[in-house]
Amino acid sequence: MELEMVFLALIVSLLFAGATGFSPGGLIVPSYLILFLNQPTRLAGTLVAALLTLICYRILSQYVIIFGRRMFVFMVLVGSLWAYVWIQLFPMVHPAALEFRVIGWVVPGLIANNFEKQGILPTTGSLVTVTIAAYLVGRMLGLAA
Repeated sequence: MELEMVFLALIVSLLFAGATGFSPGGLIVPSYLILFLNQPTRLAGTLVAALLTLICYRILSQYVIIFGRRMFVFMVLVGSLWAYVWIQLFPMVHPAALEFRVIGWVVPGLIANNFEKQGILPTTGSLVTVTIAAYLVGRMLGLAA
């Protein structure tokens, strides 16, 4: 059932982006998030990592020219670094930090890239809308538990 939900979320993302012009954090991101709807701390950890990635980008971009592909690669790399930090360092500080870990290695960077392009609120709103809509459609079709 998970595979069907991933494809359904991808289709809903594509339809939403085409109809509204807003990207839900990257077309594939809701497909990942829908798999973790039962783990809200991981969703929160991913959004925090994306925000930290955006902050790092904005600080560095004051000193270095980063745009286009370089910006995208920077966002993905820094998002991956935050995911790594979550896994390696935070559990040593507090054992409950494992529940607050990041979803995937690329997802925070994709979300941060869209934060920069279209804003934090439009991206977050689109991401939440598409993820919940795909889940509800999946429930109606008998795909989600």
